[in-house]
Amino acid sequence: MGDGFIELDGVEKVFSVRRRAGLLRRERHEVRAVDGISFTVPRGEMVGYIGPNGAGKSTTIKMLTGILTPSGGRLRIAGLDPSRQRALLARRMGVVFGQRTTLWWDLPLRDSYALVRRMYRVPEARFRANLDRCVELLDLGGLLDVPVRQLSLGQRMRGDITAALLHDPEVLYLDEPTIGLDVVTKATVRRFLRELNAERGTTVLLTTHDLTDIEQLCERVMVIDHGRLVYDGALGGLHEIGESERTLVVDLERELPPIEGIDGARTVRTQGPRQWLAFPSSASAAPLVARIAADYPLVDLSVREPDIEEVIARMYAGR
Repeated sequence: MGDGFIELDGVEKVFSVRRRAGLLRRERHEVRAVDGISFTVPRGEMVGYIGPNGAGKSTTIKMLTGILTPSGGRLRIAGLDPSRQRALLARRMGVVFGQRTTLWWDLPLRDSYALVRRMYRVPEARFRANLDRCVELLDLGGLLDVPVRQLSLGQRMRGDITAALLHDPEVLYLDEPTIGLDVVTKATVRRFLRELNAERGTTVLLTTHDLTDIEQLCERVMVIDHGRLVYDGALGGLHEIGESERTLVVDLERELPPIEGIDGARTVRTQGPRQWLAFPSSASAAPLVARIAADYPLVDLSVREPDIEEVIARMYAGR
């Protein structure tokens, strides 16, 4: 264990479930949702925590918040044990579960926030400043007097994020915070999170299936699969592990046979005078461009970066 704000050392979570084994008989089985995970997150870092459904992401978040108790290993947040010192940690963390709300269904947002203030005993001046800032950045001004049940999913999600930040948490856990949101709302939420992390140094652990969230918000990413941590490092390192490829889109003056004979590149598609060539992400595009420009009647070209979702799918397939 190091000097990280979030520290996990060999953390496990095992559930006991009963499964039908006959007409009247059931057998007990163990499900290892988290299997010996270890990682450290320094204060102020924004980290992506991704994996397929059932990989153990939400289980990890629930242990970090104290909702679940680990079956084994050691877990500390700012030196505190979440399951045993949950009340102390509650004042220092914010949580957003994309598929659940922490707001009161029949109350308008304004009243829900007033209750949050009383729960966390937030001083009036601090509460007002935090609320005004969130309302402005998340565009909630016209929604404060609307009951939560009348809000759209995107509006409710922005409301939940605001509620999680009113008490100035040191760490923010986001579980699918942009699920079901439109493009504009997603951009608003991402911009807000970047500003929050930059200005206040809030530690953020983000789990999501929208990998654009990871690409735009996180420099470090952890990948979990079947309860085990299979990657922890820079986002660019995923491309090397997943053997990802970039695509060079070439527009020629006229339709020609597929471009061949260039080391490290292959033509994957042609359409009239346009051709698509794939080459390793780790390789430079410059030699490839120079060779095509010298040997072919080139009009225009562009380089497309690999889709991170495809990269992760390749990595899973390899495992």
